[in-house]
Amino acid sequence: MKLSRLTAAVGALAVGAVLALTGAGTAHATENSAGPAYVALGDSYSSGVGAGSYDSSSGGCKRSTKAYPALWAASHSPSSFNFTACSGAKTADVLNSQLGPLNSGTGLVSVSIGGNDAGFADVMTTCVLPGESACLNKIASARAFAQSTLPGRLDQVYNAISAKSPSAHVVVLGYPRFYKLNGSCLLGLSENERAAINGAADLLNSITAKRAADHGFTFADVTSRFTGHEICSGSAWLNSVTWPIDDSYHPNAAGQSGGYLPAFSAAA
Repeated sequence: MKLSRLTAAVGALAVGAVLALTGAGTAHATENSAGPAYVALGDSYSSGVGAGSYDSSSGGCKRSTKAYPALWAASHSPSSFNFTACSGAKTADVLNSQLGPLNSGTGLVSVSIGGNDAGFADVMTTCVLPGESACLNKIASARAFAQSTLPGRLDQVYNAISAKSPSAHVVVLGYPRFYKLNGSCLLGLSENERAAINGAADLLNSITAKRAADHGFTFADVTSRFTGHEICSGSAWLNSVTWPIDDSYHPNAAGQSGGYLPAFSAAA
């Protein structure tokens, strides 16, 4: 059951602080015998925040052995695997800190990015506190940013990937809807708030998919794979407000293996 507003409010400021983490952590690389050279870029949805089993060498980037890039690499034996996705990353962090392993020999790239640019942390921090109007206003601001500014930032990232690895197959992954509407949650956010958050995720995905297609990349939509496993579903693949607090509103291990991994595998 969804945590009450009172419980959520206790951790709200902490949620905002930790969800906005950025970092330039070092790449984790492995050399194997077959498959394309694979580089995994992006934010916390790619690094595996929320799934546990974090690589201690990744520091604040919180790269998980249960994240879809690590799971795919373990089962497909790429000729090399560089995992530079990082918790809290924005488009600028990808450009400045994550592209080092890309080169002309890179055959496969995955990336999820844009949620932090659009204010993911601020939206969820605001919405777990009492006050529907404040939540809806924050979502409206995020939507406006996503429509006006985010496309140009995504173009910068996608152009940089293409420039460094012109022959790579690039898979851009989207974000799930957070909530099952009229689900098992009796407390917490209102249905209006949950619906607005889901709508914002849909908008972010549609914008990202369009920019990916225009660059010749493949967009992997995870929405259908998470259907029936949203928060309030009774079988959630997403954490609600939880501890550690920065795992909140991220896929758990089941979400990575059952949601993101098959979406990426199908697109790759």
